[in-house]
Amino acid sequence: MARAETAEWTERESCFLWIDETPRPGWANMAIDQTLLDRAELLGESWLRLYAWEPHCLSFGRHEPATRRYDAERIAARGIDTVRRPTGGRAVWHGPELTYAVAAPGPRFGSLQEAYLEIHDMIGHALGQLGIEAVLASSRRSDPLDAGACFSQPAGGEVLVGGRKVVGSAQLRQGGALLQHGSILLADGQHVVRELMQGPAGHDSFSSLGETALPLLGRSLAGAELAEEIADTAAIRWPGNWNRMTAACEVIEAASRHYPQFRSPVWTWAR
Repeated sequence: MARAETAEWTERESCFLWIDETPRPGWANMAIDQTLLDRAELLGESWLRLYAWEPHCLSFGRHEPATRRYDAERIAARGIDTVRRPTGGRAVWHGPELTYAVAAPGPRFGSLQEAYLEIHDMIGHALGQLGIEAVLASSRRSDPLDAGACFSQPAGGEVLVGGRKVVGSAQLRQGGALLQHGSILLADGQHVVRELMQGPAGHDSFSSLGETALPLLGRSLAGAELAEEIADTAAIRWPGNWNRMTAACEVIEAASRHYPQFRSPVWTWAR
């Protein structure tokens, strides 16, 4: 996989790597990612966070028409956790996956499109280091927000394995800083998104929610193994003074001010 051109990375940059070993609920994960974006904007820090979700969760994009697309009563009756992301894009089921978040001052990646391609290319290279052949999808027109699940169709620059989209990402620019986060699917569980849509088709297929998800990457792969490979690849690819965080108490404490927003049903079902 050819490397995309990066913008401004030097050995002097302050970069933080956090392999978050504590799976967290959706509202906490989104609050933490928002906090990393805040720090990138206010302090000029760059962050790579790798994490998981507990419980598994359905997330909506910031501007997605969730109330029109998804059955809130069915979701509540089944005890499904939901959250609305600070970033755009469409719905994702966060189940068997490794999630990444990159937050950085904007100049370090250039434009939003340049960031999208570079981060995906980095992830594709890490997969290649593990013997998994990944390519970036060719350019195509993006689907509208009401087109359904994020993983239903690949868009240009997204990571494909065996012709199947395995990484779904979303972005937010805040001031001069960038947040890009996304799901790297370890297994195929995105049928859950369809099953939670409004209408009888979703209701009838809901029984498959408990099925064992099949590996997507050509072999079974543990999230921890992939996280370490991505961390190593990013540190080599993006020069900087990398600090590996075993705990990020200051970030978690700061994230608490965002908890009310991401826990709020008013925010989650705002549109």
